[in-house]
Amino acid sequence: MSMKIYQVGGSVRDELLGVKPNDRDWVVVNSSPEEMEREGFKPIGKDFPVFLHPTTKEEYALARTEKKSGVGYKGFKFYFDSSVTLEEDLVRRDFTINSIAKDQSGKIIDPYNGLSDLKNKIFRHTSSAFEEDPLRVLRFARFKTYPQLQFFNPHENTIKCFKKVAVSNELEALSPERVWMETKRALENQHTDQFFKAIIDYNFQSPWFDGLKNVSCSGNLPETKWADLQRINQFKLCESLPTPNIFQKYTVLLQGTLSLIKCKDGETKVQLIEKLNVHRHYKELESLMELECLDNHKKDLKQIFAAVMSIDFLPLSTLKGDEVSQKKQILYHEALKKIL
Repeated sequence: MSMKIYQVGGSVRDELLGVKPNDRDWVVVNSSPEEMEREGFKPIGKDFPVFLHPTTKEEYALARTEKKSGVGYKGFKFYFDSSVTLEEDLVRRDFTINSIAKDQSGKIIDPYNGLSDLKNKIFRHTSSAFEEDPLRVLRFARFKTYPQLQFFNPHENTIKCFKKVAVSNELEALSPERVWMETKRALENQHTDQFFKAIIDYNFQSPWFDGLKNVSCSGNLPETKWADLQRINQFKLCESLPTPNIFQKYTVLLQGTLSLIKCKDGETKVQLIEKLNVHRHYKELESLMELECLDNHKKDLKQIFAAVMSIDFLPLSTLKGDEVSQKKQILYHEALKKIL
């Protein structure tokens, strides 16, 4: 038999929902690594054979099955050869709506009734293998951030799987980097709040989201959404995740801005404004003005930031030591005396 190629996964799901997919994944049945390379595909897979198409650069994976061999999402042994069928490959996928394939003539192959679940807006796990990969519950939460999937709900039997994963040690076995990757992708999507609401609703907080009790993700940037989420949870969220410096920067700037708003003492206000370093962080502070929690203070804050941006710090370059600090204080007071 010759090789057969099928489009699979989220791209098929989205096309059926009338949404243009960002990329497409493919499964190759009845082939081998050697044949794929002969056809010009470039091997890139580490754990199992994945290849880049020579022209489109899309990913093509040999049909495979897998067996749980340890904890976490890496605890699997993969099996692939020309005898693995499309149905065997699809059954190991997370949800029925992602276990639909399309052949090269456009025919839909739906062995696990994903079309019915698409119609009824249901997340239903394809098989009991769902529980073996803890990353899948976070992927479910991320799927909820997509406009076309935000109103889908898990089947009652899938919720039982969620509960099993939540009380196991599997989530703890995930790498911090992989958890952050899912989180960042959720922050980049339109309905970010649904990711964190799902984590709360299905008790996925431990250990990576300990302290997550409330959700607020306003703003347009991933960094501002993250800062707002930290604010609503007392800035004590996800301390074990490898949060990039830019996300930490926005969070610190929001903390400083909120301290400035609460402050009643004029002298202390000047110190807080100086600490914000408006000249260096003006772009970030402007982005934070999109947050709903600052709505009632935007006018005053923008007035303060404009006053600071009008300060000419160039004369400080000729000063030395304590003179710089003293002159800077004078410049800040002169710029802000009329509005504080």
